[in-house]
Amino acid sequence: MATGLDRAAGMGMVLLGGLIFIYYSIWIIVLPFVESGHILHQFFLPRMYSVIIPVVAGVILLGVIGVFITVIMLKNTKKPKKSN
Repeated sequence: MATGLDRAAGMGMVLLGGLIFIYYSIWIIVLPFVESGHILHQFFLPRMYSVIIPVVAGVILLGVIGVFITVIMLKNTKKPKKSN
């Protein structure tokens, strides 16, 4: 059973993920159809970052997963027993 703190943390993560999804979707899908002088453009980074940020995040994520798997595999290696 999840405690109140676990539920609050989970809800916070879901809300943060949802906000990031909405922001990125507007940035990628809606913004190209809005005139360049519109006030909406002030809230978003230049378009080149729409590709750079996910690529960097993906590389970091794959690196963390690789390090995690390596650490787990190194911890689980069984050393051969010495026979006397």
